[in-house]
Amino acid sequence: MRPVTRIHSRTAVLPDENIDTDRIIPARFLTTTTRTGLGKLCFHDWRYLPDGSDNPAFPLNQPAAKGCAIVVAGRNFGCGSSREHAPWALLDYGIQAVLCSEIADIFRNNALKNGLLAIVVSAAEQQWLLANPGIELTIDVQGQYIALPDGGRISFVLEPFARHCLLHGVDQLGYLLQNEKLIAHYEQQEQAA
Repeated sequence: MRPVTRIHSRTAVLPDENIDTDRIIPARFLTTTTRTGLGKLCFHDWRYLPDGSDNPAFPLNQPAAKGCAIVVAGRNFGCGSSREHAPWALLDYGIQAVLCSEIADIFRNNALKNGLLAIVVSAAEQQWLLANPGIELTIDVQGQYIALPDGGRISFVLEPFARHCLLHGVDQLGYLLQNEKLIAHYEQQEQAA
């Protein structure tokens, strides 16, 4: 996992509420344990027409959304089944952060563990962000704030362990491996006691 310290991007908006994990990546594509290539399947049934061509009605297919790494979503993003493939698909698609007033807990935990920022903002902040698509934001993980174009800030809170892992580019296993010497020392002390 790469360190996530700061993200600067324009925003794309997915205003629909209750975008579940099956909408993010349909269950029929969960046959892989690798992350690579899932971006082309991200939002598959919403993003493509039955003939495989781009759906012009899908918000992220709009020219203004191209290259946006920050998505502002409608309430209750990531609800539904627990699948790590959902954050994998979003990351492989190029999305680095999702901002929403309500994000499903399991999705949020899976996202943060995989380097995708899933940030909860207030309902009023979400409505303002939804009403202003395409603005440039800077998300500062260390300072836990989103810098707005007018100089204002939106504060957010990350669980301290998740924040540490994001800033250092490690997952839970990587964190344990970073502390291997301390763990070995502790085990030696326990065996000697």
